[in-house]
Amino acid sequence: MNAIAPAQASAVAGAPSQASASNRPLVGLVGIFLAAMMAGLNTRVGALALADVRGAMGLGFDDGSWLTTVYSAGELIAMPFSAWFAITLSLRRFELWMLGLCTLLALVLPFIHDLGLLLALRFVQGLVSGTTIPLLMMAALKFLPASIRLYGLALYAMTATFAPNLSIWLAGHWTDGLQDWRWVYWQIIPLAVIAAGLIAWGLGREPIQTSRFGQANWFGMACGVPAFGLITVALDQGVRLDWFQSPLITSALVAGLALLAIYLLSEWYHPSPFIKLQILGRRNLGLGCLLFVGLLVVLMSSSLLPAAYLGPLQNYRPLQMASIGLIVALPQLILGPAVALLLYRKWIDARQVFALGLLLIALACLCGAQLTSDWNRDQFVMAQTLQAFGQPMAVVSMLFLITSVVQPAEGPYVSGTINTLRAFGSLLGAALVGQLMTVRGRFHGEMLLDQAALASQVLAPSQLTGMVSQQALVLSIADAYRVLGVLALLLIPLVLRLAYIPAPCIPAATSSSSSHG
Repeated sequence: MNAIAPAQASAVAGAPSQASASNRPLVGLVGIFLAAMMAGLNTRVGALALADVRGAMGLGFDDGSWLTTVYSAGELIAMPFSAWFAITLSLRRFELWMLGLCTLLALVLPFIHDLGLLLALRFVQGLVSGTTIPLLMMAALKFLPASIRLYGLALYAMTATFAPNLSIWLAGHWTDGLQDWRWVYWQIIPLAVIAAGLIAWGLGREPIQTSRFGQANWFGMACGVPAFGLITVALDQGVRLDWFQSPLITSALVAGLALLAIYLLSEWYHPSPFIKLQILGRRNLGLGCLLFVGLLVVLMSSSLLPAAYLGPLQNYRPLQMASIGLIVALPQLILGPAVALLLYRKWIDARQVFALGLLLIALACLCGAQLTSDWNRDQFVMAQTLQAFGQPMAVVSMLFLITSVVQPAEGPYVSGTINTLRAFGSLLGAALVGQLMTVRGRFHGEMLLDQAALASQVLAPSQLTGMVSQQALVLSIADAYRVLGVLALLLIPLVLRLAYIPAPCIPAATSSSSSHG
């Protein structure tokens, strides 16, 4: 009896420490989530506040536009390879190195006034930040059991729904609230420090797997890195430089696609690829990735189009547009987990939730298509509210349908593939919407000038030109809303072709299982 008592006492004393140890990876996951959110904010805020940054640094429009291009190029380049480096160097070590470097760059960027050096450092920051978003999905698939994995995927979804829309408020707060553009770069420092602390405490130390360096597809990486960079240049600068009228865009696109083909071919046949293309043969993964790219294009309707109208036409500053973004962003804190909870119900079909989300986004686009030159931010409330509900329904359901057909060991491959497509889809969406608005703006401008010939006797030529250009922009944005709404509807039949995935099983007696452990 006396011999048993100390054993029982030690078991009771050891229980809290075991519970604490089991919760540590979850704390680390929260840190990885904050790091990914930091990267998402860094991307969008930098683009929204670009005019203020250009003004403060004395950069012209053309030179300043490359600040977003080089950052996006670094981000896309990092996506396919980050999971491999995290496994090889250890997730904890790799995340801490990336966060430290990102913080250091954020500190010094506002003090750099040489354009070449500024572009180089911004590219490196994009490269470093781009590693963090894929690791969030990889960590969620690795650390979370099926019974709570959907909540981890809801966190990942917030990097696509919450961060881009919150960025409008943040950009306005730094440039118009604090009136200090340097915070556009410095804003990530507090988040990075907190994330690093959580990761350092939550994730265990692991040795570097040096043997993996001899197995990697380095030839493929040597082709993939310039391929992704050149494709980013072509997509991000294409509208400004008029696509194939520019030798730079033409050569970047041709060379980028050729190198991309070589990279994908080498990955297909290599025994240790960075991304395993064979898994795209599964219906939910192949079709799901195609849907993801289409969805990212459609999501331009909530962030890009309202800003394209309110900024140039109503002279709104980012802080004045902030409420438009917050209508979508803030509900995600509740709606993302709520959709995850809904998908755990046995009677719910995730494909139907996905389709309903797309339908709500299409209705939001239909509301936006009623745009006139009399609109202000109040008229966007209904469209943005529909977006707030539709986006988490679509994104969380899509992630569930895609990731449910992979094994845990395939998590890094899936993470790299999905996040590469995510970065590519965002660039493609901005390029397509920008080109659509340019083409339709020219068309409407010509039509309006023909119709305005009778008014030329009443209005001065300068007034007439101003009115025509303003109205042409309004009509082109309304057209973009219509096209994105139709695209959302066209995605619905593809969603319904995805394989049905039943809701994950939630253990009925978690308390009893924990008592046995």
